[in-house]
Amino acid sequence: MSDITINPKDFQLHEGDTGSADYQIAILTVRILQLTEHMNANKKDVSSRRGLLRLVSRRRKLLDYLKANSEERYQKALKGLGLRR
Repeated sequence: MSDITINPKDFQLHEGDTGSADYQIAILTVRILQLTEHMNANKKDVSSRRGLLRLVSRRRKLLDYLKANSEERYQKALKGLGLRR
């Protein structure tokens, strides 16, 4: 796997939180990293590429939502997940 380890539980707002944008972004990021690794090994896998693009788009929308509603949580998510923007 990649050298970055992400624990989605670090992004929960409270115990049992599964719906906050922060947590969803963390979950999507983990899945995106896994699919990216898969795509490096299987370059012709078009269905996985499409799924990867959908996940990236969904994460982008959640990040936009977070930025509009809470700049502080947005910056924490970017820094904690190692995303650049």
